[in-house]
Amino acid sequence: MTQPTIETLTPVTWNVTPGDAPEGTPQARIGILALQGDFLEHSMMLQHLGVRPVEVRLPRDLDAVDALILPGGESTTMVRLLDLHDLREPLQQRVRDGMPVWGTCAGMILMAKSLVEDRPEPLALMDITVSRNAYGRQLESFEIDLAIPDLGDTPVHTFFIRAPGFVEMGPDVEVLARLSDGTPVAARAGVKIATAFHPELTNDFRFHAFFIAIANEELAQRQ
Repeated sequence: MTQPTIETLTPVTWNVTPGDAPEGTPQARIGILALQGDFLEHSMMLQHLGVRPVEVRLPRDLDAVDALILPGGESTTMVRLLDLHDLREPLQQRVRDGMPVWGTCAGMILMAKSLVEDRPEPLALMDITVSRNAYGRQLESFEIDLAIPDLGDTPVHTFFIRAPGFVEMGPDVEVLARLSDGTPVAARAGVKIATAFHPELTNDFRFHAFFIAIANEELAQRQ
């Protein structure tokens, strides 16, 4: 598939030209938790790849999706809104039933089994222990080219913005990417993915295409 391009990196002014979905494979319906945070940026990335995303705000919205992205944002606010809208248990049940899920930055915090800090209460979707703001405050945010073998030989330019960090991982969790000092920054457990960085803030579509492929494969196996 030809790599699409984004004409500007200012998210709210993106001129979106939807791409064409691959033919011959079942197309999973990808949802994005749209309570707070940068769900718009994920939506733009998916549209460029030929996927029409579903914004998830209420429990009934989960019935319309086959996979879900938990975006970056403010994790405490996201959890409060998620609980206010009674999304916690239905979302947890869908993941227990095998729905693919991908959390980026704050979304990774939500996915954790436990946190080093005492709040918020994560959703325990993945066997990881996470520390919020593991790399420091806003001024310590950084960007770096990262080798991610599952996405090919070309490094991925990544943004770490008040990023969380992996503290512990369960035996079934596979590291997808590390910093040069060996620190893990992306991990996968079956159809569940967590990334400390923001792939949605670049013009590199490979990570979103990777998740779409996982969701499509899971859907095909269930049909």
